[in-house]
Amino acid sequence: MMKKVINTCILTLCCLMSLPALAQVHRVTTVNPLSPGKTQYIDVYEYDYVDVRPQFPGGERGLINFINQTREYPYDAYVNRVEGRVLCSFIVHPDGSLSHIEVLRGAGDETLNREALRVIGEMPRWQPGKIGNSRVAVRCVLPIPFRL
Repeated sequence: MMKKVINTCILTLCCLMSLPALAQVHRVTTVNPLSPGKTQYIDVYEYDYVDVRPQFPGGERGLINFINQTREYPYDAYVNRVEGRVLCSFIVHPDGSLSHIEVLRGAGDETLNREALRVIGEMPRWQPGKIGNSRVAVRCVLPIPFRL
């Protein structure tokens, strides 16, 4: 009887521990431009819930250098002394490519938002995220600052 209770408790505990991991996977819809009638779905993991997180080539220092060298302050925003931070999200695929780049919270100026999207779109392939030994798609969030 006691053994049955212990086995039930262990089984319940294992089931409960697996729920948070499942909740951190999102299904994203993609459309292939070459065959618009076909819809694909990919499982995307959140950045904090993978074993190995995606990384920009050169690490964090390389990412900062890339942003600073690639970012061009939009003329109108510069003249009007507009500053801010654009919070963007994107997906790093198992091959390291980036997609689904979007603005989560803009800087209040559309030209700054477009420039942040352009900077992320020009990034080289990242080192992909992993769960165990498998490469997986991971959603990342990155702020792009604009300061004068």
